[in-house]
Formats: sequence, C-alpha cells, structure tokens
Amino acid sequence: MATRSCLCIFTLLLVAFQSTMMNANTVLPSPRCSPVLASTREMFQYALNLHIYKAVLFLGSSVGRKINDISPDLVEGPAPIGVTLANLGNLPRRFIEESGLASVGHIRAIADIESLRTPLPMPQLDIRPQVFAKFFDVINVTQNPPFNTYANTNSFLFAAAYASYFLKQYYAGIIPSIVGNPEQELATEIALYEAASYGVIRSLLNDRENLAVPLYTFTVGNVTNLTAQIGNQLGGCGVKDEGLTVPLALGAENRTTNNVIPADVNSLSYKQTALEILRIVFITGNATKAGGIFPNGFVGTLYKRIVALKQS
Repeated sequence: MATRSCLCIFTLLLVAFQSTMMNANTVLPSPRCSPVLASTREMFQYALNLHIYKAVLFLGSSVGRKINDISPDLVEGPAPIGVTLANLGNLPRRFIEESGLASVGHIRAIADIESLRTPLPMPQLDIRPQVFAKFFDVINVTQNPPFNTYANTNSFLFAAAYASYFLKQYYAGIIPSIVGNPEQELATEIALYEAASYGVIRSLLNDRENLAVPLYTFTVGNVTNLTAQIGNQLGGCGVKDEGLTVPLALGAENRTTNNVIPADVNSLSYKQTALEILRIVFITGNATKAGGIFPNGFVGTLYKRIVALKQS
C-alpha cells in the first residue's frame, strides 16, 4: 500500500508533467488579441454600448423612433448624430424594426440583472453616411458618390450586418467568463438572439448577392467581401469575418463555396474581444484612439481601464 508521502510525491510529479505538456502544446494569443480581464458587470456594461448603437440605428432607420420612445427614461445622453430614416423595402424594414425593438429589451434586461440605475448613460454616436463611408477608406476603395448606407436596402444591410455581428462575436467570447447562473443564462439568451439576427441579415444579403448596389458598379457580394476584409484588417487578429462566397478550400468541410454564415474551419462561430471591436467601430485600428461610430469612446469602467493601460 502506498504511503501518504509517496502519493503526495506522485501527485506533484503528475501536476508538473501536465503543466509541462500544457506549456508545450498551448499557443497563447498575443496581448493584442487576448481577452481583457473584466468582471461580469463590466462585460455587460461594455455590451450596453453595442446594444444602444444597434437600437438607435435600427429604430431610427426603420421607423424614425428613439430608445426612450419605446421604453421611457431607459437611457440618457448626447443625441445621436446623423441617424436617418433609410429607404428600405417593406420586409427588411419590418425585420430591422423588430430587431431594434428587441435591442431595447436586451438593454432593459441587462440593467435589471445588474441592478443598474436608469436612465443608463449613452455613448455619443455618429452614424452619418460619411462615417460609414470611412470604412472603405481603410482599404483605399474609392466611392463616387460617397457610400450612403441609408440610400437603399442593399446599402443599408451592410451597416445592419455589422451591428449584429459585433454583438454576436462579443458574446461568443465572453460567455465562458460570465459569473452567476442568471447572468450566464441572460448572456446566452442574448447571444442566441443576436446570432439569429445576424443570420437573417446575411440571408437577406445572400438573396441579393448578384444585384448591384445602386449608384455603383459593384454587387452586394463584392461589398460583403470588402466589408469582411475591412473588419479583419481593423480588428487585427486574423480572419473573423468572411464574404458570402469563399474558395472551396475554405467552405464548410471543403465541400461548398456558399458561405451565408461565416465560421472557422470546424464551422464554429468566430469570436472577438473587446479590443478588436473597439478597433473596428473606431475605424482607427487602435482600441484607445476613439473615432468613427463612437467618436468619444465607450461608456463604462472597462473601456476607461483599456485607455488607462494603453491596450491598443
């Protein structure tokens, strides 16, 4: 029968062996692409910026309404710049309105579960057409006239896809770190909704893949490839978005070029960290250099800590 000291020595050797194997076989991401350490409350507060952006964009562009028109005194802060009623077809308009209304519910659910005092502070949003046009400047694509996301359904769906994409990717990344069963459930329920919302928008884009974007020579499929390239370049952590069509070698199980739902080699959802998303929405490629859609940065302690630590 083994003595207690022998068992202890064996346990220590086993732990040391496992630790060595983990170190030998684990490739840790660079700090630039690693998650930022945050509490559950901070992660939800960060997400509120993205939920507010989506609600403002979707409600304003579809029916010309604001968050407080739907849920009085839920938010307060600077008025959004540039939100415009978009020239949408009937079916896309109904879905965009529905998804905007759902975003209001998500905002309220987060406030409730985290016992956040309402009205919640809003970030400054700049969603003028020229801000969306700046995304194309990242890859030196000239638009003549400048891209106007509100001009028609084909143009608007790109902005709509980004709004749901940010939330889907963010929740996919933070769910394992959420503490508390009710909080885990809420994060999962929101993530499932956002994944479905993103899927609907990608399906609407796919239906239009070969149609021209009015006033330009490129098609919806062309622009979807470009916006994926822009997001990947700004995010700075590899491929996290893809166009509607990919080479066969990159399709699901290497058997299709169809790519309505972007995913990795095993068809698992991509995820993005807080830093990656900031680099994209700021259109600066730098998580501490505010601009673009959020000219004054995000609201919340997590963003303040990122800036203070200069985690670009």
